[in-house]
Amino acid sequence: MSKRVAILGAGIMGASLALMLARRGLDVFLFDREDSPVGRASRWNEGKIHLGYLYAAAPTTSTAQAMIPGGLAFGRIVSDLIGGDVCGHATREDDIFLVHRHSVVDVEAIRARFDAVDALIRGHAEAGAYLADVSAARSRQLSRAELDEVSGSDDIVAGFEVPERSVDTQWVADRFGDALRAQEGLHLILGTTVRRVTRAECAGAGRWRVIGDPDLDVLFDFVVNALWEGRLEIDATAGLEPEHEWLHRYRLALFARTHAEVKARSALVCVGPFGDLKNYNGRDFYVSWYPTGLVAQGNGVTLESPVPLTAQQERRFVADVIAGLGPLLPATRRVLEAAESIDVRGGFVFASGSGSLADPGASLHRRDRFGVRRMGSYFSVDTGKYSTAPWLAARLAQEISNY
Repeated sequence: MSKRVAILGAGIMGASLALMLARRGLDVFLFDREDSPVGRASRWNEGKIHLGYLYAAAPTTSTAQAMIPGGLAFGRIVSDLIGGDVCGHATREDDIFLVHRHSVVDVEAIRARFDAVDALIRGHAEAGAYLADVSAARSRQLSRAELDEVSGSDDIVAGFEVPERSVDTQWVADRFGDALRAQEGLHLILGTTVRRVTRAECAGAGRWRVIGDPDLDVLFDFVVNALWEGRLEIDATAGLEPEHEWLHRYRLALFARTHAEVKARSALVCVGPFGDLKNYNGRDFYVSWYPTGLVAQGNGVTLESPVPLTAQQERRFVADVIAGLGPLLPATRRVLEAAESIDVRGGFVFASGSGSLADPGASLHRRDRFGVRRMGSYFSVDTGKYSTAPWLAARLAQEISNY
């Protein structure tokens, strides 16, 4: 009889792992409280496939070193899982990083860090397998004329072109949903909230009871906690306590589709709590202004999902994003004024660390402390970033298969 595996959370991590394990012949049950898989944070984010450039405020290159393997492997792994070429649904040009005069890292420090990240990528065996070939990765500082074309604001003191891309997360989420529903040996248990996981001593060594609503009380040989929010509470019921301090945030952004193609570079204002514009294909865009979009945060506690905005509040939100990001990235206004639809969507951001992104000393700038913690056949996964989830899932699938 094949081993029974419960995976809690049908985001990109849980979905990737479920497909991998089912294809290895395990009996996989994927739980999620939503009515469709990959429907929350993994669907509603910018889809940046990180190679470490964003984390120029980290004290060392350890964050880049941790992110690069997953980022480089993302396209290869996800394309295999969903049976489609994810590279065809990625941004078309390298990102522009704009340095605000109030950035927590100065221009010289950013230039030095980007040079170091370039070298790490060029030396990696999978550099040619990224969403674009980055085997000759080299970031470069924009000329004043190039910078004026993108921004023109006196508050932007420098800009860099870096070899990073992003994927259309809605397209990826839809393809994952199709793959999950079609996969033999994989049971999608949706509309179900897991409340706790406990040892099932009377049912044999190493087995676990997964308990939740509605009417959930089932035994499993393995449990993988791949939840994004609420993970720590479930870990505690299983007897696993957190190792680090954690920060929970809930962030809203805009997902716009324009009437016709709009010319705009994918760009972000860094390093600190600012914002970005992603151009996936000329008509589909992600727009985020962090000071407006950050609607809740808390250290070491799980936040309640904010109440959805009213239509009037959504219009005010869009106006605030334009007012905040528009002067720094004028393309923001062009995109949103040309939109035939704008969705205000969001999700939880869950990370090891504390403090504000505006604080150069905040431990939140360090993002190398992610991975899998194991207690017998119970596994708790800190995905790290969207971009590292499939790679981490592949490693965990191999471990569980060999158990």
